[in-house]
Amino acid sequence: MTARTYGQFCGLARALEIIGERWSLLVIRDLVLGPKRFDELQQGLPKIPTSILSTRLNELERHGVVQRRVLSQLDAGVVYELTEYGNDLDQILLQLGLWGARSLTDPAADDLFTLDAAILSLYTTFQPDAARGVRGAFELHYGDQMIVHAVVEDGAVTAGEGPHPDPDLVIEPRGPLMLKLLNGELDAASALTCGAVAIKGDPARLELFTRLFHIPSAPSKTEGLVSH
Repeated sequence: MTARTYGQFCGLARALEIIGERWSLLVIRDLVLGPKRFDELQQGLPKIPTSILSTRLNELERHGVVQRRVLSQLDAGVVYELTEYGNDLDQILLQLGLWGARSLTDPAADDLFTLDAAILSLYTTFQPDAARGVRGAFELHYGDQMIVHAVVEDGAVTAGEGPHPDPDLVIEPRGPLMLKLLNGELDAASALTCGAVAIKGDPARLELFTRLFHIPSAPSKTEGLVSH
């Protein structure tokens, strides 16, 4: 099958030819946090047809973005992982994710919020300047099954799956109102009052959390033709 091209001698056009197909960036998103088996990728992207996932992985492998590796364990399974070239996309993905998050509204009934998305949302919304000189650990419980944590250390963050051994604050988001806390539509005190979140720990730490993890508001939309 002949690869589709834009017919443009342009780096952006070439980038879109490599990663611009439907599902490609989400496959890369789910590999940013580490290697995954084919079935693990399917679990994180349950709406992608198996044939499309295979096609996207083959395309990304052909372009040098993804590679396969045989595990050394007894089961000798195959995992997919980002190459050095593919790993160069991590900051681009985070910036694009934050840009898109500025337009998020309430999720649809069948929208999924996966473990990888939960972890990456912490990296995406993290504000390094607000974290200078700050140290702390936060634990977030999304329902009974999904727990993630973030450790802030003087302008840097490390996020991952599971509980933290000694969190300064445990946050339990209650529905889509967590988005309004992150984008500033709700302040910390209001979020606690209206039940958008429940916490274990000092309420002042929730206010700190909203400064450390924040989605800037998108510019207001303009209507009609803009003239100068």
